[in-house]
Amino acid sequence: MTSRPVAAPRRALITGATAGIGAAFADRLAAEGWDLVLVARDAARLDASAAELTGRHGREVEILPADLSTDDGCALVERRLVAGPPVELLVNNAGISLNTPFLRSAVADEARLLRLNVLAVLRLTHAALGPMVERGKGTVINVSSVAGFGAVMPGSTYSASKAWVTNFSESIAASVAPRGVRVMALCPGYTRTGYHERAGIDMSRTPPWMWLKADEVVDEALRDLRKGKVVSVPTWKYKLAVAGLRHAPRRLLRGAFRDTRGRTSRDDG
Repeated sequence: MTSRPVAAPRRALITGATAGIGAAFADRLAAEGWDLVLVARDAARLDASAAELTGRHGREVEILPADLSTDDGCALVERRLVAGPPVELLVNNAGISLNTPFLRSAVADEARLLRLNVLAVLRLTHAALGPMVERGKGTVINVSSVAGFGAVMPGSTYSASKAWVTNFSESIAASVAPRGVRVMALCPGYTRTGYHERAGIDMSRTPPWMWLKADEVVDEALRDLRKGKVVSVPTWKYKLAVAGLRHAPRRLLRGAFRDTRGRTSRDDG
């Protein structure tokens, strides 16, 4: 009898992998038998995450400490995407928001947001797609946001950056689908990840029913990916919200939304 060749393990690269949605993706994929490449800024947290995932699931976990808001950080991850064991799934999850309205924020902070939320997504997607198209298979999931469907945070550039991610993902998906490669935008609503607390954004007035768990976001993302969706909006309540954002008159939306980052004084803009 001839033995069948052992299939090479699938490998996923996840940015922003040590917390929130990125960590949930890492845990779920490792449980499903994927080897991982984890990307984040904090090397110590990456080491701890890798050890935990290897211990729990027995998968190979590689770490790449990198600040994706910098050219050097992006270049490091780009090199890994085009060299070494093939990456079949890229999850572009890293991103930031700011706790200061545009008129009071520093241009350097706004530029960093755009470098991380937009430019890094563009660069890593571009780097991943070359080898994927060559092999005729592969997937990119770009984590966007329900916020990208409307200007829902007055004075914030976050929603604009996420609008770009969703539009970019839809456009690139159409171009690579005939080559056997998938691109999907994942657009969750408010998700309990520690993200808002780290950014100093006051979410105390957000109703509890609006919050999602990172695990359920990942569950629905992977279900939508299997269904062939290009844009994934987890849970019915946010599907309804997106329908409203897409079709409601802009004048109505402008009156409905406040700055969820909170204001400490009337001078906050």
